[in-house]
Amino acid sequence: MTNRRTLIVGGAAVAATVVGGGTWAGFRQMGSMADFRAGIAALRAALPADPAVRDLIRYATLAANSHNTQAWQFRPGKTRVDILPDPARRTPVVDPDDHHLFVSLGCAAENLAVAAAARGRPSQVAFDPTGAGSVSVDLGTGASRNEALCDAIPSRQSTRADFDGTPVSPADLALLGQAGSVPGVEVILLTERARIDKLRDLVLAGNAAQMADPAFMTELKSWMRFSPRRALATGDGLFGAVSGNPVLPEWLAPSLLKVVFAETSEARKYAGQIASSAGIAVFVGAEADPAHWVLVGRACQRFALQATALGLKHAFLNQPVEVPGFRAELAALAGLPGRRPDLVMRFGRGTTLPYAARRPVDSVIV
Repeated sequence: MTNRRTLIVGGAAVAATVVGGGTWAGFRQMGSMADFRAGIAALRAALPADPAVRDLIRYATLAANSHNTQAWQFRPGKTRVDILPDPARRTPVVDPDDHHLFVSLGCAAENLAVAAAARGRPSQVAFDPTGAGSVSVDLGTGASRNEALCDAIPSRQSTRADFDGTPVSPADLALLGQAGSVPGVEVILLTERARIDKLRDLVLAGNAAQMADPAFMTELKSWMRFSPRRALATGDGLFGAVSGNPVLPEWLAPSLLKVVFAETSEARKYAGQIASSAGIAVFVGAEADPAHWVLVGRACQRFALQATALGLKHAFLNQPVEVPGFRAELAALAGLPGRRPDLVMRFGRGTTLPYAARRPVDSVIV
């Protein structure tokens, strides 16, 4: 059966033939994956033994965030770092109430707190609801802790590929559940195949609804990056190689996208990825407000770091969260009817894909 990668590669070859010899210059100008990896290596370097606040912020920027928009800014002090929303990087179609934005602030705060604690600076994290809403991380002093989670920060990634289908042991499931459970947040782990299949149906239905929405597709495509050079230049967005797709020139990709990026092919991809997963985690905050969305971000980031430390991979499946009409059914499936589910994450064992880019630290400090 022809898969999505084959369609992209085949389409690229056809386009190259049609355009003629001048096309190859365009292919050469897209840059190489070797250059891309070299360009992002410094941001994922190991944390120094005695890190400066700037080093802690660098680790914070490696946190999960929607569409890799990195909608955050950091205001550092000697013993405190404030993390503020960056309204210029909102995604108002998929995230009209800034739910994902505040979740990402929580993810970044958890990374920063974990990194600081591993270097003898245990922290207090607090949400300030005044103004635009910010998260403060107050750096203290004490014994080093959470070093395994800190070591996982630069290697954590949302791995958008099939996993190997093997189960996760009860002991590791317990560690994952413990990592993802913080006051104000519950994490529900779905490991029974019947419940996972019901979750799959919600993901596919949500995906179909989103792909039928022109505004959603326009916003999504605005954050797509196809060539190594473009992904490295912007330092943000959804780079195709990170999802296991071949790199393409920026001039060619939009035309091919119309052919290969279809609801049926995406449904097959998601169904296969879910079938290969060991389980699904559903995160649900006690309330639907920015303060709890930050807590959800902290919980999911800690879950992801624990998964990484255990040699597991993870990836988000947030379609039934993002499309309001599917939230009630998802909450019922998680055993929490009447609540608003916040995040869905699959987990299992799989290969490592190329890492996503991040913007330089100086560009996110205010």
